[in-house]
Amino acid sequence: MNLIALGGVIGAGLFVGSGVVIQSAGPAAVISFLIAGLITVLIMRMLAEMTIAKPALGSFYVYAREALGNRAGFAVGWMYWYFFVIVVAVEAVAGGRILQLWVPDVPLWVLSLGLLLILTGTNMVSARSYGEFEYWFSSIKVVAIVVFLVVGALYLFGFWPGAHGGLTNLVSHGGFAPLGIGAVLAAVVPCIGFYTGAEIVTIAAAESAEPQKAVAKAMRSIILRVVLFYVGSVFLVVAIKSWDDPATAVSPYAAVLEVLGIPAVATIMNAIVLTAVLSCLNSALYTSSRMLFALTSNGDAPKAFTRLSRSGVPRRAILAGTVIGYVSVIAAYTSPNLIFQFLVNSYGAVALFVYLSIALAQVRLRRRLEREDPDKLTLKMWLFPWLSYATIALMAGVILAMALLPSTRSQFWLSAVTLVLILVGFEIRRRRGKPVAGVPAEPGPVEPERDAAPAAVRE
Repeated sequence: MNLIALGGVIGAGLFVGSGVVIQSAGPAAVISFLIAGLITVLIMRMLAEMTIAKPALGSFYVYAREALGNRAGFAVGWMYWYFFVIVVAVEAVAGGRILQLWVPDVPLWVLSLGLLLILTGTNMVSARSYGEFEYWFSSIKVVAIVVFLVVGALYLFGFWPGAHGGLTNLVSHGGFAPLGIGAVLAAVVPCIGFYTGAEIVTIAAAESAEPQKAVAKAMRSIILRVVLFYVGSVFLVVAIKSWDDPATAVSPYAAVLEVLGIPAVATIMNAIVLTAVLSCLNSALYTSSRMLFALTSNGDAPKAFTRLSRSGVPRRAILAGTVIGYVSVIAAYTSPNLIFQFLVNSYGAVALFVYLSIALAQVRLRRRLEREDPDKLTLKMWLFPWLSYATIALMAGVILAMALLPSTRSQFWLSAVTLVLILVGFEIRRRRGKPVAGVPAEPGPVEPERDAAPAAVRE
């Protein structure tokens, strides 16, 4: 669970996208990542409290449904499913582009679909196969970051061959915050996007033998590691390489490795980024299928997706997301500047909406649990309710900033359109008399023992 949690957070955004944040905020990008990390840690603590008290497949979707009502739950579940279905396509295309560097004669769409087919196949086998692949993907990413932190620190303190050491790069190119405090705060928006994925552990926990222990352990360990990996590595980047160097914007970690004189930098970074992409693709397939299964279990999606394979895998739910991923990959090939760009922009603020719903749901469920079943609150949100309210205010501020900033305004409004369309879908479903009251949430599909009789409808 620890590696799944870390793997969910460490994506290609850290290795490549962080360069854009550094270019927009200067060395003070470290502060942007620290603020975003603080918000993420608070949200994860709130989610851990609810998951340990009431473990359920779909976790925060179920909590939003119970605390905020059927409409809010429906919206949160479908937004999150949509978010990861688009992530499937985006990561498949990104992986294809990396592979093209080594096999330039193969069309992008062929490579992207090939990656999608391979990881779809592994997810179709069993939940265990997802966990095994994610374990190795995450291990490679974690080892890469740890090595980067070690060699970067050696250079910074003058112990690396040819190193001068020092922190002059933090202030010698226009100061620590050369573009102003406003730029630092604006950079928090994309930074939160980089942290998105830590919540996957609460979905995976529903299929573990002891969900409460798994979540508690993962959440406690991820707090320090997220701050160390993201903030620590970005600090090393801006301390070793000048923030305004064009190479820093393109690939900040590769730029630092070049300064250190590491051979075959391009090949190393391409391999690491490809691993990060495959990890995100693997997790996106898993997460979207489990969320769709949870939606179905509560009457918010067609019942056909409740069918499980003999190994306990919701294969139809996996295929539903995969098919949309295939279509999106084709769109990236046939209409990269219209259809695919629309899809990418339309999910930009979705994770922020989901995080806000987690915070709102936690406040209500915490008060309810304190009244009805306080013994279940074995892991609590710090300084409740004040820190919960502060988290809600921070999330609302980030969403407002996204709506106002020119660089993110289109993503916000397209995401808002996505939310409106989902709410329209809820109203249509309600008016047609479809069930929206749902059923009590239970832990999700668990891989059965070989001799166990099937407990659900299986294919």
